[in-house]
Amino acid sequence: MNAMNSSVALDKKHSVGKPLKKKKGFFYYIKYDFILYLMLIIPVAYLLTFKYAPMYGIQIAFKDYNIFQGVNMSPWNNFETFKQIFASPQFFQVVRNTLMLNGLDLLVGFPAPIILAILINELVWNKFKKVSQTILYLPHFLSWVIIGGIVAQLLSPTGMLNTLISHMGGQPLPFLTDKYAWVATYALVGVWQNAGWGTILYLAAMTGIDKQLYEAADADGAGRFRKIWHVTLPGIRPTIAILLILQLGNIMAINFDRPFTIQNNLVMDFGDVISTYVYRVGIQSANFSVGAAVGLFQSVICLIFLVTSNFITRKLGENGIW
Repeated sequence: MNAMNSSVALDKKHSVGKPLKKKKGFFYYIKYDFILYLMLIIPVAYLLTFKYAPMYGIQIAFKDYNIFQGVNMSPWNNFETFKQIFASPQFFQVVRNTLMLNGLDLLVGFPAPIILAILINELVWNKFKKVSQTILYLPHFLSWVIIGGIVAQLLSPTGMLNTLISHMGGQPLPFLTDKYAWVATYALVGVWQNAGWGTILYLAAMTGIDKQLYEAADADGAGRFRKIWHVTLPGIRPTIAILLILQLGNIMAINFDRPFTIQNNLVMDFGDVISTYVYRVGIQSANFSVGAAVGLFQSVICLIFLVTSNFITRKLGENGIW
């Protein structure tokens, strides 16, 4: 008992003279990592300027917007804009086309970089591997205006490919004039443009796989396909899950340039999507309220898909994006 009291007294003696550690404040971290905070200025300014500031214009969707009256002075229209677009059969057609083309991209385009990354990773000759990666990345840096011109020169009824087929005694194929063939062309051109660039993240994830797992698989007599199935794919599964969530979150969002540069009047039944509809109705026809309402509807649906896919992924045991 005396020994216990002595130890308690000794601890109090040492604790009395020990200075209290001050809590580090905000300015301490600013001073300590000021270079990192300076580097954040540009991306934060970009987000505030081009992502958050334009959200002020969302109210256009709920008003009879007049460009001369401005956003604040334009009268509220009691959701008449939304009633107008939901009553339009053309709106549901472009929503269907957007879901169809994005779903096809998800079905065909999402597995493509995974398969391509695995094939590149299995190459033994490093020099050939580097050359292949460079060639596969190049289409990503071409704008869709250039790609649209290439597609027209190659696949139009009088293009190089159909001319070659005609010279060989065959019938020209309607790559760009039949709406079903156009959908397949749209998907394959997208794979060609994006698959090489999409391999970067998967190849980076593969470099983080423990090499001892491959050695253990070799010791167990596993072949190449077994190692891919039981080591490589499980190793990149978290990366696949996150990218799948992000792509599902953009299931209603579609770029303007890709369908616009490839479509033509013969395939508008499938080629007219939300982005081209907003351009035609909202900008060309100066009906800015309709354009804003369609854009807001698109964003809300994308948010729902993003939250739902992230929730399902976490329930399946994977790490979501939050």
